[in-house]
Amino acid sequence: MDVSDSPGPGARGGSTVPGRRRAHRSRRRRPLRRLALAVLVLLLAVPAGALAWAEGQLNSTVDLGTLAERPPEGKGTTYLLVGSDSREGLTDSEKRNLHTGSAGGGRTDSMILLHTGAAGTTMVSLPRDSWLTIPEYTSPMTGKRHAPAKNKLNAAFSIGGPQMLVRTIEHNTGLKIDHYVEVGFAGFVNVVDAVGGVPLCLPRDLKDKKSGADLKKGCHTLNGTAALAFVRQRHQEAQGDLGRTQNQQKFLSALAHRAGEADTVLNPYALYSVLDAGLGTLVVDQDTGLLDLASLFKAVHGVAGGRGTRLNVPVSAVGIHTPKGSAILWDTARARRLFNELGEDRPVTEKGGRG
Repeated sequence: MDVSDSPGPGARGGSTVPGRRRAHRSRRRRPLRRLALAVLVLLLAVPAGALAWAEGQLNSTVDLGTLAERPPEGKGTTYLLVGSDSREGLTDSEKRNLHTGSAGGGRTDSMILLHTGAAGTTMVSLPRDSWLTIPEYTSPMTGKRHAPAKNKLNAAFSIGGPQMLVRTIEHNTGLKIDHYVEVGFAGFVNVVDAVGGVPLCLPRDLKDKKSGADLKKGCHTLNGTAALAFVRQRHQEAQGDLGRTQNQQKFLSALAHRAGEADTVLNPYALYSVLDAGLGTLVVDQDTGLLDLASLFKAVHGVAGGRGTRLNVPVSAVGIHTPKGSAILWDTARARRLFNELGEDRPVTEKGGRG
């Protein structure tokens, strides 16, 4: 049974903050205020058309408005963050240095649902090997109609790109995706390098030939190449793809924290470099603009500061045998409860992987 068979949204939840914490909370928000101020300074410092330039950098080609049989609107806002294996913009030499291979077609290396609302922010990783139902579709190449069928989540992107991926996730979670944001290999590397690298501490040595990861135990400042290798490796993880998704969330939070530091947001030239590296490499849906991306950044930055929850979708089995190879089976009951809570914008009760 798909999680999308669960009942619809219900009551809203929330929490209160004692008065004695208000001063501390205000101090923690200052980096975000500095970021907003720096963006404003940058836009005012550049000649007329700066805002149009920034909006124009976005690749707003994904049309979610034409999707059929979508779930009802939920409370709060739900983003789908996708790391694709797109090699667009990479030379053959860069492909070799980054250990990306040269596979054709489109696939996804990471998928994260980020929900933000009155009950806070929650990041939920969806392993690419999740064994789910892909909704019926018509092949654009042959015109053949395909009935709903079980497959790995990663296959949805290969079959029909972002739209099919969104349809599949909505079908299996019951959550309506409000915004789609995708970045490829080149964009990821460029953004990490634009912020001057990302500090990260590792509990053990990590070496993976396929991804190119070769890092020693301890604290490092990862450049774009090392960061890409870190978030892609899974063969050194005891939990395989589940371990990789945890690393991806950890790094995304660290990247948001680094991008929000004063030496980036208060330096117009540094901020311009980050914006130029990031905006031009994003693929977003047609309803996602700069303000939506700013809200997304604020939410991820909050999780990095401990004001949110990070977890994997609950699973009941790993490495199950399927006609499509080894896969991951979701825990239907726990996953249904989690997605209901997100859709209703209630506090999440799932404990695994809290950030």
